[in-house]
Amino acid sequence: IKYNKLVVPLLNTQKKINSTKNDNDINLGNYIKYGKQMSVFQNWKSRKDFIYAQLQVTVILFIAYVGNTWPNSYDRNLNYDDNMFWIMNGGLLLASIVTLKHDKLASSRGVQLLSRPQTEEWKGWMQWAFIMYHYYRVRYVYNEIRVFVSAYVWMTGFGNFLYFEKKRDFSIDRVVSMWLRINYFPLLLSFCLDVKLELYYVVPLHTVGFFIAMITCYISAQLEKIKGFEGYWKRNIAAIGFMLLVHIIFYETPLVNSLNYISEEYRFRFSADKYSAWIGMVSAMCWKPLKDYMQWAYASPEMASFNQTSARWLQRLTGIALISVWYYCFGFMADKYLYNPTHPYIFWLPVAGWLMIRNSSKYFCELHSTVLEFLGRITLETYVLQFHVFMSHNVQQIPVVFPGADENASTMLKACNMLLCGFIFVPLAYWARSVTVTTQTSITELVGLVLRKNNENTPTEQEMSTLVKSSDIEEEAGATATKDPGEK
Repeated sequence: IKYNKLVVPLLNTQKKINSTKNDNDINLGNYIKYGKQMSVFQNWKSRKDFIYAQLQVTVILFIAYVGNTWPNSYDRNLNYDDNMFWIMNGGLLLASIVTLKHDKLASSRGVQLLSRPQTEEWKGWMQWAFIMYHYYRVRYVYNEIRVFVSAYVWMTGFGNFLYFEKKRDFSIDRVVSMWLRINYFPLLLSFCLDVKLELYYVVPLHTVGFFIAMITCYISAQLEKIKGFEGYWKRNIAAIGFMLLVHIIFYETPLVNSLNYISEEYRFRFSADKYSAWIGMVSAMCWKPLKDYMQWAYASPEMASFNQTSARWLQRLTGIALISVWYYCFGFMADKYLYNPTHPYIFWLPVAGWLMIRNSSKYFCELHSTVLEFLGRITLETYVLQFHVFMSHNVQQIPVVFPGADENASTMLKACNMLLCGFIFVPLAYWARSVTVTTQTSITELVGLVLRKNNENTPTEQEMSTLVKSSDIEEEAGATATKDPGEK
């Protein structure tokens, strides 16, 4: 009925108008078509922010290029200094203690297990150790650093599973937003500095981990509609079990060798963390009963029963035991080629142990270090920029910016050189994060506008009625013009 009343008269009117209009007339079809495209750009509120962000990222890329090609530098292998490695980590520990913050409101909705500030804190000190490991070439902590990388990928599977399970947001907007957050700045660095993307191997690991979690949760959401898979546990166990089967078929068979066509480095890196995101999803699936346990064990520390007190100490001792088992059975191995094949199956031991100890009281759950939280928020940017600003020549050299701080300089001069590079490196990483988030927000907004406009294939009934009335007026004007072309 709407079509007969509105669209058909409009089309007939349009034919008459087109037969009599001159070159200055507005074609109604083009008005509808191009008017919508113009409105997308006009409604893109953050377009100026986007343009300004791209100007800023150009400056950041230029600084990274200068740092990466810094002429006065020496071989990174000549910078081995395990004493400075531990001094710098000790300094971070001291700064962490000084900046501890107790947030009593964090438990207003119950005891929070692995809260956002605590997650950022965790990422912050792991990233610090990771960068110092690269800078001072302390190879005997390789196994611990390998666990830290896997913990990052674990968090990708864990966090995204919780998000998709709660929000059910499988939209293109979400995909674009997360893809930009992870890949935007690393891809620009790779392109502008002519660096192989495999140098930033953590980036594709996070990207794949995100899509694994999204696909798993989407399968779980679809299974919920099938009889026999109703309920939280049935559908999620089925979806995660299916994803495990996919992992086994790919990683435990010759299919994994297909990654060699991209890069042998990718094959090694993906094989080392082949189950990290998957184990993160399993942990997220079990998070609800773990949170229920936390409410029972830690909700009232001053009025704890014998069972609650025993559970707390059992948790702490189990955490210490898990880390000890990992270290004395695997972590002590000096040969990384002997350790690497076992790593994907046992990295979760120290991860679980750390979480048990870190969340072993209500007070600890409410406590976090602000300096570590700050470092945790810029881990992606510090990860990629360390290769070109804190170090140089794609992480192969140590830049000398402090006079006399070459490979033969004293420890004091080298420390001053390192700190000076750090004072440039950390603010630059923070700046890069800000620009990335602005770009992420702007592009996601634009994509949302385009998608919504594409869904509006036809005008509303009110719009069509208005256009029909205006077309009647134009038709009368056109008829008058045909009778007397001299009048306008």
